[in-house]
Amino acid sequence: MPLSEHEQRLFDQIERSLAEDPKFASAVRASDPRFHARRRLLIAAFVIVLGLGLVVYGTVSQTTWLGVAGFVVMLGSAAFAMQSRRRSQAPDLKSVGGTATRRTRSGGRRGGLIDRLEDRWRQRPEGHR
Repeated sequence: MPLSEHEQRLFDQIERSLAEDPKFASAVRASDPRFHARRRLLIAAFVIVLGLGLVVYGTVSQTTWLGVAGFVVMLGSAAFAMQSRRRSQAPDLKSVGGTATRRTRSGGRRGGLIDRLEDRWRQRPEGHR
């Protein structure tokens, strides 16, 4: 049901007053889990670039351990970025009272790779064997 013209004007006025309050905006931003996930992704991207620089420098200076260390840094940072991205896209991520919480599955069962593969196998069409 659409808002009436008067309600829409009131809503716009409230929205403008809230947007102009810097303390409120920073409080909302600080409690937004997507903001933190975006920040973690930017940090991970920066560390990946640093790791790439270590790999290149280790290759140019013929220091094998430095190149390997750079590769390990890149690999760890990429894993961190993927984990942060997955958390930011989780549909069960809730922001309650300024803290991010994650709901767990009912029954306490942790869904691992084997469990998911077994579920897919059980749910496959009967004609495909």
